[in-house]
Amino acid sequence: MVFADPGEALARAEEVLGASPPPLHASVAHQVIGIWQRDFGDTRRALAHLRRARDLAARAESADREADVLATLGVALVHSGRTREGLAAFERGVARGTGHTRARVLFRRAYVWWVLGRHGEALEDVRRAVPVLRQAGDVIWTARALTLRATVHLALGAVERAEADFTAAESLWDTTGQEHDKADAVESRGLAAFRSGDVPAALRLLDEAAARYAALGTPTFMLTIRRCEVLMAAGLAPEALAEADAATAALDGIGGQSTRRAELLLVAARAARLADDPATATARAAAAVRLFAGQRRAWYETHARLVLTEARAAAGRRSGRLVAQAAAVAERLAALGAPAAPEASLLAGRIALRLGRRAEAEPHLASAARRRHSGPPLARMTGWAAQALRAEAAGSARGVLEACRRGLDVLDDHRMTLGASELRARATAQGAELAALAQRASLVSGGPRRLLEWSERWRATALSAPPARPPADPVLLSGMTAYREIAARAEEARTGGGRPVAALEREQRRLEREIRSRTLHIRGGGAAGFGGHDDTGRFDVGRLLDRLGGETLLVELAVLDGRVHVLLCGRGRVRRFEAGLLAEAEREAEHVQAGLRRLAHPGAGARLPLVEAAGARLQELLLGPAAERLGTGPVVIVPPGRLHRVPWALLPALRERVHSVSPSARSWLRAGETAAPAGGRQVLVRGPGLASGGAEVPELADRYGTVTVLEGAAARTPRVLRELDGAALAHIAAHGTFRADSPLFSSLRMADGPLIVHDFERLARSPYRIILSCCDTARFATVGADELLGLVTALLPLGTAGVVACSAPVNDAAVVPLMLALHKGLDSGLSLAEALRDARAALPADAVHQATGWAFSAFGAA
Repeated sequence: MVFADPGEALARAEEVLGASPPPLHASVAHQVIGIWQRDFGDTRRALAHLRRARDLAARAESADREADVLATLGVALVHSGRTREGLAAFERGVARGTGHTRARVLFRRAYVWWVLGRHGEALEDVRRAVPVLRQAGDVIWTARALTLRATVHLALGAVERAEADFTAAESLWDTTGQEHDKADAVESRGLAAFRSGDVPAALRLLDEAAARYAALGTPTFMLTIRRCEVLMAAGLAPEALAEADAATAALDGIGGQSTRRAELLLVAARAARLADDPATATARAAAAVRLFAGQRRAWYETHARLVLTEARAAAGRRSGRLVAQAAAVAERLAALGAPAAPEASLLAGRIALRLGRRAEAEPHLASAARRRHSGPPLARMTGWAAQALRAEAAGSARGVLEACRRGLDVLDDHRMTLGASELRARATAQGAELAALAQRASLVSGGPRRLLEWSERWRATALSAPPARPPADPVLLSGMTAYREIAARAEEARTGGGRPVAALEREQRRLEREIRSRTLHIRGGGAAGFGGHDDTGRFDVGRLLDRLGGETLLVELAVLDGRVHVLLCGRGRVRRFEAGLLAEAEREAEHVQAGLRRLAHPGAGARLPLVEAAGARLQELLLGPAAERLGTGPVVIVPPGRLHRVPWALLPALRERVHSVSPSARSWLRAGETAAPAGGRQVLVRGPGLASGGAEVPELADRYGTVTVLEGAAARTPRVLRELDGAALAHIAAHGTFRADSPLFSSLRMADGPLIVHDFERLARSPYRIILSCCDTARFATVGADELLGLVTALLPLGTAGVVACSAPVNDAAVVPLMLALHKGLDSGLSLAEALRDARAALPADAVHQATGWAFSAFGAA
């Protein structure tokens, strides 16, 4: 009962002790309390109760009872870091027990061997225990033993054996009332899904297990460790670090298991390293090493030493001693049969290369490269990264490009199993090293065309297909409706002159977590983009040049080793120019954004020349000599993710020119091939609270005549989404909010609350053209290797060919004439980029209107 219903078991045990029981019964009661304290509370109290249970069993002269308690005590001692004492207790327990009881003792010792990372001993004890447990008809303990054996198989990389044992155990659990063990089975299936590379299924199963544990009031420290591992694989390392640290604090607060504390520190160290926080990674890993060493857990200690060495290398430490440390870790991991051994070999080789020791690096890299053809996706990518580094060291650009291509193909297959656009984008971080190696090799060996191919190979890949989603998930839909209501009430409380209501804000954050969790469970369905386009194949430079024709130029900005390289495409060729440093361009772009924010308010006109001068400096940093070779025709700008906040219309060479922005060249090609929907349906939406009142909407309604207008109470999210779906043109005048902390909750304010990015992703087809006359709608979060999350990028994979959006706060009143002039151009048959250029030129020459025009950009090709 202590696992099926922990609270009830604890109460019953205390009731038994209150009735002056005989030694045998008292021994059972103290053991139950000890188990409860060991797994759910204070290990010090657990040890006191279990020692008392042992002594009472001896007084009762029951050898089997004493053996059973010794096994429980052995587990508690190991969890408290007293490994030698714990193993000694098991020796006595195995000697005292007979038959069925001895099999249970062997199972629990197998569990301890697993905790210690001694997997061979664990499998041997389970092998001895399972036949006896089966023969005795002990369903519960047989299922536990099978679950443990499966977990050991997973640690050794034997996924198929693990899945067979998990399946057999789950069929046994279905015949019992052991709710805790059933939850553990769900957790185990989540771990198996993760090891086989199915991240969405792993997240779904772990969340289901967490809900089951919560119903039992069971702490979930092991579940947290496993969830953090999955989050890291999904590119969510900062979240994994926060969860691990919070769990460590909670464990310390109850005086919990020392073994779990060490494991939490290890997973926190891994997360910090992946989150580019080497100082935190070093501190957490060093603490984990000390704990594991004291607990005699060589398997885990060696893994912690791997993370510690990686963190030191990431902090810039390079020495022959560090190479030797990484090599020693690799050798030890290989001896333990750990799947992480190639990671350590790759690390040793990488450090040696940075020291210029190519001969020393080669055997380490060769060892890691042998993993490239087998194992889960991220393990194979480790192998291909090692092979690429080997080829680079040997001076073989062709070998580098082949290894990078194969490695990124593995990652593409992995990403397309992910349904959520956020996971697809963040997962690209796993391939950043391969992409950089390929770009360097292509620059050396293939010239501008090959550099363009590789720049495209790794640019905005998450936009190559729409996010997958179930046709109708009632839980998700009801959660989003509740979120909208709570967010609207919280916003009303904040803007109504009173203090924000803390309870509403807490509930809003809780609903955000639930919605995000639900979307992360969605599996991907393939690589085809909207309308059957498949952007996963090789990028065709010839096709791009044909589409550009003789007048339009495409400017793709690639970043190599911190410097911007301009790839000028058009008139049948690709030319390369070197521009400035990316870091300087980013700083200048921030200064420009600050200037535009000030110019949105009347009275700041004196700053206009300063902002214009900053635009000229940005042009020199971003375009360099290519600015003089743009000709007079239209220009398509394809910037890296970190430069998408640049107000391109402010650059002198683009200020009076037709230009548009695209996340990638292939995205621009796809937009140009997207056909407008039949019927030409037009939708105008006016949200609440605009200073201008969305004054352009009534005028546009009169101009278009037959148009759907949603305003006031009609501008509610469900109705707005229905009308937007499949529209030819949509114009939305509403307050925009960008959420840097959670970009897919960036929103437009409707009558019933925020219309968020997750809402747009439910559209069967987003509007062919969409105009967002709102602040901050063209702001993005840069994630992964070079990916963007935000409102505009949610629309592009769903059928939108062109967007006009704003990258800065703007003056609401000044937006009105810009929008009216923009629509006038569209009426005359112009594209969005052409109409926006003419609309800027038609604005008054004062600073407020000029800044408003510069803040808007056209995206896509419509």
